[in-house]
Amino acid sequence: PEAEASAYSLHDYVIAEDLGGEEAFRDLKDRAWRRGIRLASDMVPNHTGIDSKWIMEHPDWFISQHDCPFPSYSFSGVSLSENPGVGIYLEDHYYDRTDAAVVFKRVNFNTGETRYIYHGNDGTHMPWNDTGQLNYLNPEVREAAIQTILHVARQFPIIRFDAAMTLSKRHYQRLWFPEPGSGGDIPSRADHAMTKEEFNKAMPAEFWREVVDRIAAEVPDTLLLAEAFWLMEGYFVRTLGMHRVYNSAFMNMLKNEQNANYRQLVKTTLEFNPEILKRFVNFMNNPDEDTAIAQFGTDDRYFGVCLMMVTMPGLPMFGHGQIEGYWEKYGMEYRKAYWDEPPDEDLIHRHEKEIVPLLHKRHLFAEAYNFLLYDLFAPEGHVNENVFAYSNRFGKERSLVVYNNKYDSAKGWIRTSVAYAVKTDEKGGTQLLQKTLGEGLSLRNDPAWFCIYRDQISGLEFIHSSKDLCEDGLYVELGAFKYEVFLDFRELQDNQWGHYARLNAYLNGQGAPNIFEALQDMLLQPLHQAFEDLVSGGMLRNVIDKQIQKKGEKIDSAMRSEVEEKLVALFREAKKESSGDGDEIQLAKEILPKLDAVLQLSNVKDRFPFPRSGDPLKAVKKLEEILSGNSFMPTLLAWLFVHDLGRIAGDDMHAETSRSWIDEWRLGKIISSALKEFAVDADDADRCVAMVKIMTRHHAWFENAAQKEQTAQSSLQQLLNDSEVQQFIQVNRHEDVLWFGKELFEELTAWLFAVSVVESTSDAARSVDAVAQEITDCYRIRDKWLKAAQESGYQLEQMLELIED
Repeated sequence: PEAEASAYSLHDYVIAEDLGGEEAFRDLKDRAWRRGIRLASDMVPNHTGIDSKWIMEHPDWFISQHDCPFPSYSFSGVSLSENPGVGIYLEDHYYDRTDAAVVFKRVNFNTGETRYIYHGNDGTHMPWNDTGQLNYLNPEVREAAIQTILHVARQFPIIRFDAAMTLSKRHYQRLWFPEPGSGGDIPSRADHAMTKEEFNKAMPAEFWREVVDRIAAEVPDTLLLAEAFWLMEGYFVRTLGMHRVYNSAFMNMLKNEQNANYRQLVKTTLEFNPEILKRFVNFMNNPDEDTAIAQFGTDDRYFGVCLMMVTMPGLPMFGHGQIEGYWEKYGMEYRKAYWDEPPDEDLIHRHEKEIVPLLHKRHLFAEAYNFLLYDLFAPEGHVNENVFAYSNRFGKERSLVVYNNKYDSAKGWIRTSVAYAVKTDEKGGTQLLQKTLGEGLSLRNDPAWFCIYRDQISGLEFIHSSKDLCEDGLYVELGAFKYEVFLDFRELQDNQWGHYARLNAYLNGQGAPNIFEALQDMLLQPLHQAFEDLVSGGMLRNVIDKQIQKKGEKIDSAMRSEVEEKLVALFREAKKESSGDGDEIQLAKEILPKLDAVLQLSNVKDRFPFPRSGDPLKAVKKLEEILSGNSFMPTLLAWLFVHDLGRIAGDDMHAETSRSWIDEWRLGKIISSALKEFAVDADDADRCVAMVKIMTRHHAWFENAAQKEQTAQSSLQQLLNDSEVQQFIQVNRHEDVLWFGKELFEELTAWLFAVSVVESTSDAARSVDAVAQEITDCYRIRDKWLKAAQESGYQLEQMLELIED
């Protein structure tokens, strides 16, 4: 209802006043430029609006005749002209939609002259009835159009030419001055037939060649982009010199899964001149087409083609609303959207995750000089034409993209590229070459070197022998519409122990989150196996179940023996890894009393003489509260089995050594995996692993405080000096004040209290009264910490000042 005049039916090349005119345009241009954005303008050179300034002032610039081409046409409607001296009349049958005339009538009221001017027309659909077709056989028209283009170029650094192929000599003659006997594609134009010689005399040079040359001379650094269909893309680039050209085959062929045809188009281009590829503008929709998601959907098929759009040489073009997932197709006459469509947040998020990072690497994909297209050879020996595999390089950066554009699985080997042209002399001679995948990725054909790379989509890293990639290629398997983008290629020479060769064989083509961590895991496999035997979900559950069955009692002899045996195995592997000299059998035996203490935590109040009121009772209740969490017991057992590992090294800093080995030997991921078997979610599992690390370093916090006669304040200060503790309680600075998290601080101190109870109750040499008193003292220190935290409003420095010793 609010339809605007078509953006392709222009009155004049000036900024519309209802858009704010020249002043608003300059403001927008300046603001965009400050943000690194260049404005582009559409340019419609083929025709103007039927009431344009040129129609009024230069009717002879248009293709017209003084008599009506069809006697059946009638023009009895109202004039559409605002010029009182000129009448503009559409043919009557437009109004009842029963016919589409090829001309409209222009009447000069002052002279009585009548012209029947042809509507713009590309010969494929109905005439564009709001336009008048310019006559490019008239040199005045060509010069006026070029002057207009120069005017636009001085305002906009990028120009897109609408329907540029209609002004190529070949198609302009076909449409408007067909050769005798050809019949013509536009009704009545056969009456205006011209021989090739006559046409060439009237239009001696290609219009677009003139435009490119004039722009280069008068407004250099202007990017010229042509909308050119009808298989004219290559001609516009290599012959006419256009900087960029629409590649409609990309959208249409990939949408229709004409994969062999599109691969052939790319191969043909590579065989002629690879540099043409970088001139293509690849897109999934434009204002003349249905929206991208209407054509490609919103799932893997869409993202596979979008991936190709941003990683093929050339220029990717996103349609309006494409990333937001809008379904409504906007005509150029739309003043507003008619559908109330909220942005598709899932689609946006997937763009941000998979597509946006690749847009930041356009330097790696945009050029064609190092671009190679590969065949995927299926195990049966034939080429799978549904798979697009191509590599590119920029400096030391390399990429390999593989996409299966078919609702079918694909597998096979990427070995050699298709042929591509290489210049042999200055006269334009070329020869066709092919490269192996190893050559395309610039790899060493040497068994001592290994290639590591990352898949942008999955985030996994891979390792392969460089020699194997050079000689055998890469084996890939892809499901329907699946894709991989391999980046971050680097080569490493194997070390004297052959670790990378072992890792290559160990992974056997499978990915890993981090190759160097995978190497550590491989080398630490015996140690990891021993640790997993102790802290696997199954083992921990067996120990906990025994504790539940015999609440408050020591672990039974069979389970005790099994734990001891596994502890000995773990200490033995730690001894090998660290070259320590500790006694693994003795160390394992010394942990068993602590295991009993852990399993008897729920019975502390019955085993020791606690008063039934005051702080001692509060301490026991706090312990019972801590025990109620489903992550408590497996986390405490994990701590128990790891916290004394450092003693195998025989040094005095065994707590610090144990803590460092958790990271160095990647034991945290094993603990995390075990906790998840207890229905602990990923975030909670990570927090529990962090707590295991803190408890390992500070498990003797109360014993140390007592030995050094530390106060509640100084013991807390020592604890807070640990960066991991600060991170756990989320210490942060805001307005020059250090804050921390209330709940996290309470959790930290609860865990430390529980550890102190285990340490106290596991010492059989101490009296029950001494143990009860120490547990009470530990609780009182924790209570002072919590009270000071509350009074400080959870400000770190103020809390330390408020603690009462």
